[in-house]
Amino acid sequence: MQHVLIIHEVADYTAWKNIFDRAAGIRKAAGERSYQVLSYHDDPKKIVHFSTWTSIADAKSFFESPQLVQIRAEAGVKAPDFIYLEQLETGTL
Repeated sequence: MQHVLIIHEVADYTAWKNIFDRAAGIRKAAGERSYQVLSYHDDPKKIVHFSTWTSIADAKSFFESPQLVQIRAEAGVKAPDFIYLEQLETGTL
């Protein structure tokens, strides 16, 4: 599995989440298979989007697309950090 960890600050979580939810179809079509949205415990405007993708290439193509740059601007996203990860193992305790 391929994963993407995105950390960014949003101006308004509710406005960001509305746009994020509306983009679900294009994320799925681009290769996103599952996701989690988290916030920093002490800073609710700091959002973490952790997702599983069909491939790192698909994820990079999507997140670096002009369409997504515009969507991020509309959603009030400030300076996102993208971390592309390849799964090495999974376990449960």
